[in-house]
Amino acid sequence: MSNGDYSFYVPKNSAFNIERDLYFNYKIMIERKGSLEELSGNLTNNRARFEEELATFSGKKYLLIESANYHDIINGNYETKFNKSSYAAGIHTFDHRYDLRIIFVPQKEYTGYYIYGVLKYYLKNNLR
Repeated sequence: MSNGDYSFYVPKNSAFNIERDLYFNYKIMIERKGSLEELSGNLTNNRARFEEELATFSGKKYLLIESANYHDIINGNYETKFNKSSYAAGIHTFDHRYDLRIIFVPQKEYTGYYIYGVLKYYLKNNLR
């Protein structure tokens, strides 16, 4: 998968009348960042690569940020030199420019639940 960290596919299963593998990696993706520090690097040093990844993907895009809340950005609660107003401007710009759904998961142990939920209900709503 060239875009995002997570997507999914449904393998062929004749019991469910699925006659071929169904791939969703061009329809939905979740990009996971483990911290505000990691995301800061993507918005500064690696911005062109990160923007290209988002711009070339035409499906649903999620940015999941672990171990943080929005108030951490506003209050500068992260360990980089990235200015807090520039940080907020960067995530809002990416949100609007790339139709990016930004999700904060303050406790890492809930990341898997969130990813599973997004992908499960995407599939459920697209198989109707």
